[in-house]
Amino acid sequence: MSEPFDVDLFVIGGGSGGVRAARIAAGYGARVRLAEEYRVGGTCVIRGCVPKKLMVYAGRFRDEFEDAAGFGWEVGTPRFDWARLKERRDAEITRLEAIYDTNLQRSGVEIVRDRAVIEDPHTVRLVASGERVRARVILVAVGGTAVKEPAIPGAEHAITSDGVFELTRLPERILVVGGGYIAVEFAGVFAALGSKTTLLHRGEKLLRGFDEEVRDALGHAYAARMDLRLGRTVSRLERRAGGIAACLDGGEEIEVDQVLVATGRRPNTAGLGLEAVGIETDRAGAIPVDAYSQTKVPSIYAVGDVTNRANLTPVAIREGHAFADTVFGNRPACVDHRLIPTAVFSTPEIGVVGHNEDVARECYGAIDVYKSSFRPMKATLSGREERTLMKVLVDCASDRVVGVHVVGHDAGEIIQAVGIAVTMGATKADFDRTIAVHPTASEELVTMRVPAVVKKPVGVG
Repeated sequence: MSEPFDVDLFVIGGGSGGVRAARIAAGYGARVRLAEEYRVGGTCVIRGCVPKKLMVYAGRFRDEFEDAAGFGWEVGTPRFDWARLKERRDAEITRLEAIYDTNLQRSGVEIVRDRAVIEDPHTVRLVASGERVRARVILVAVGGTAVKEPAIPGAEHAITSDGVFELTRLPERILVVGGGYIAVEFAGVFAALGSKTTLLHRGEKLLRGFDEEVRDALGHAYAARMDLRLGRTVSRLERRAGGIAACLDGGEEIEVDQVLVATGRRPNTAGLGLEAVGIETDRAGAIPVDAYSQTKVPSIYAVGDVTNRANLTPVAIREGHAFADTVFGNRPACVDHRLIPTAVFSTPEIGVVGHNEDVARECYGAIDVYKSSFRPMKATLSGREERTLMKVLVDCASDRVVGVHVVGHDAGEIIQAVGIAVTMGATKADFDRTIAVHPTASEELVTMRVPAVVKKPVGVG
């Protein structure tokens, strides 16, 4: 007789990956329980992508007000109300959380508002209640947590991205430390909403890993929008009567009202009980898994940021769905992490799918580089000094498009559609025979005929 279990699946974590896995598994008839100690929806919905995007929208109205005059509109002096934005944003997040909760319950998933710790390959203990639950399969989907790295004296005076959503007023002066997605996006938001913003990054360019021309374009745009300091570090923070003093390398000090440290996130594996079942995390704190999200313990799986494979919400959702299909739907599925469309909601916006130019060259040898940099149509009347960049990378041997990079208005929306074609293996010939939509910025992607650069294989002089 098989060992009895209280549930077929116990999910630890109510973020995007865990919620999707729970709902799909329940749809296959599994008895599912999900434990979440904070709020259902996870980082993306509660304190990440969604509220941040709403703030990005708010900031972009500043440009719209300024541009309107060039199109014949007379707009009075706009006034921004942080409290009003916070109220509206928080109400929307509460609404979305309720939808997540309702959808889980409608799917037959039991939600437990408690912290869960693994005790053995099939047992989970609920910390507050002390209840122990036996599960045939355990799924870890606890995501990641913001960190302040490297540690410096006075770091307690700074906030992480989580703290942005708790601010009760807009800082007049803010220092943002970091050069990745989160730092870039929040620096853009605060600058647009009216804060005197300093973005400081230890590297020589923003967005490590992105195409070099994309990085250059963003750096140029941000230098015009804020105080951009590259190749700099903060040695300590001190609370003073006038605000927070940030002491920089070389002895310089700047005084601000708020410091946001956005230097990264780490898998949220501390205190999870992994050591009890012999699962060792890697150097970043992530749970090692195979292509099917299974750990070294056959009954325990993990998806999303806690595995540190590709830390994006849509990836976590796909991993959670694939896990449920594999384990409960008898439909083995794994996620291909090699080709992931993504966007950075900076201003200007960035959309990317596939390889950057350097990686494409390493992978394919000879590549053709098609690119176009132009002033967007809207700017001709608004008078705004901005440029749109579009870049298409093509493997010379197969004619397949292996990378597309867009910097400019609605780049995220553009790259989602382009991502379908690239994922299907579209060639440059496919792009060329696609009729352009005119007048649009994205028509440039199908009208570039002559390579700007022909890259020779690595090692060829």
